[in-house]
Amino acid sequence: MMQTAVISRTLLTVWTPVFSSLAARTCSNCRAVPYGARQYSVIPPSTSSEEKAMLDRMLRVDHAGEYGANRIYAGQMAVLGRSQSAPLIQSMWDQEKYHLQKFNEILAENRVRPTLLLPLWNVAGFVLGASSALLGKEGAMACTVAVEESISEHYNSQIRALMEANPDRYKELLQMIKEFRDDEMEHHDTGLEHDAEKLPGYWLMKTVIQAGCKAAIYVSERI
Repeated sequence: MMQTAVISRTLLTVWTPVFSSLAARTCSNCRAVPYGARQYSVIPPSTSSEEKAMLDRMLRVDHAGEYGANRIYAGQMAVLGRSQSAPLIQSMWDQEKYHLQKFNEILAENRVRPTLLLPLWNVAGFVLGASSALLGKEGAMACTVAVEESISEHYNSQIRALMEANPDRYKELLQMIKEFRDDEMEHHDTGLEHDAEKLPGYWLMKTVIQAGCKAAIYVSERI
């Protein structure tokens, strides 16, 4: 009975975020838009199929990245939730929750399909967060530095692309991405300030994690 209860709790921890995220988008899709209200938050109506495809790819991968970051922090808190590092990790996780909430809303409002790989990122993110936290505070912070640096670089590439395309048209989207990029860089700097580089094998761990992030970004844009 005890083993069954443990397995049940583990399955709930791993899979509940996937179902909750999907349910939130489904409910948002059903909301009626009041007469005279804006029908989009930060995304202008597409003027061509090419623009629609570009924005869909951009939103899909950003949502996947924030979803994965949430699962990483969830894994870290599962291990370090009662340690002295818990308030610090929780504060960064709270910001990631807000990012994910915004992308859930935007995907629903613009009827953008999330990546089909959400179940994979759910498990992979949680395992990465938990396994890095098992190395202690330094391991958790090293993971944070690697992931947040990758996400920040990706946001910067999107900012450059939107600026080159039409900065006035995408003004609100640019503002949001810049805000989220700044949050990610703050998390990156926080990790460095809290001994990330003191982890033995820090540079190897960072290189491996960032290679995984690049692969995840590539496939999430396309699948």
